[in-house]
Amino acid sequence: MITEKAPGKLYIAGEYAVLEQDCPAILVAVDQFVRVSITENKTGTGLIHSKQYSQDSIHWVRQGSKMVIDNRDNPFEYILSAISYTEQYCIEQNIPMNVYDLHVNSDLDSADGKKYGLGSSAAVTVAVVKAILRFYGVELDNELIYKLSAISHYSVQGNGSAGDIAASVYGGWLAYQTFDKNWLKQELATKSLSEVVSEAWPGLKVQLLIPPVGMKLLIGWSQQPASTSRLVDETNANKKFLNDEYRKFLINSRECVLKMIAGFENNDINTIQKQIRINRGLLQHFAKINQIAIEIPRLSKLINIAEKFGGASKTSGAGNGDCGIVIMNEHTDGDALEKEWKNNGILPLNLHVHQITFY
Repeated sequence: MITEKAPGKLYIAGEYAVLEQDCPAILVAVDQFVRVSITENKTGTGLIHSKQYSQDSIHWVRQGSKMVIDNRDNPFEYILSAISYTEQYCIEQNIPMNVYDLHVNSDLDSADGKKYGLGSSAAVTVAVVKAILRFYGVELDNELIYKLSAISHYSVQGNGSAGDIAASVYGGWLAYQTFDKNWLKQELATKSLSEVVSEAWPGLKVQLLIPPVGMKLLIGWSQQPASTSRLVDETNANKKFLNDEYRKFLINSRECVLKMIAGFENNDINTIQKQIRINRGLLQHFAKINQIAIEIPRLSKLINIAEKFGGASKTSGAGNGDCGIVIMNEHTDGDALEKEWKNNGILPLNLHVHQITFY
């Protein structure tokens, strides 16, 4: 049996702007995982199973090198996309296809199935890509894993920056800039998958960051799940009507995140905290001009409590629910902060930064 895992993620800063070229964001990988196990199946009929979707296991057969699914109406889109693209890559390396059982288990959601907003679809995509590559004996390489995962995920989601994919692949703290989506579509339409993943992707940047000494990350869950794809779709539809305002938001977000990156490089917690607060204000204005709810009342309460204790706080990700993050220094009373969160219906998440060994 081969088992691979991929961590969840949280956005620290740069949300929404990261969808555009040359606009960095900062993310962190957290120590909650999707695990994928794969074993050869000699019966000729393979199984794809997830504990999270225990009623909907998929059976499949191999016809030549093609995987043929028995059950077409299923919740496994990201898993199947990851299998399809990774197998396509393996076929292009002249690797013969086999039949296997693939089991998925995730602790990125709560025990009763509520989503925390930790990027479960990205993590499962990355874990499946890693497991399939290892099953077929392909040497694991982070750049290859990222690119196959980004293509697989984007083909299903249709929007997003793939920053969550980068966090699940590279781990730790990282600065990220997305690739040119139009370029990628054109390349995939005209070249082999192997050629596309071996190319330099225009605009793509992944930079690992070392947090300042004494800096702590605290995460609170609003207990209200959110839909990232829906919010991104709404803001994408508004871009042409908000041309000048949108351009101004991108410029300001880029400046803010670059200053935050400098804070990491200069071991300066104060700079990072200042830019967290500035980024919060930028997102509040962005929400106002787009007429969307990013900082819902429960998240505002989470942030205001954190600020009362001296932490710099904002929403994480698309907002409208899910999590808020706090950047603290050694003087912040995290225990008292968490106690007041609990008294106000906010659930502290016992998550830590997850570092990944490089391939």
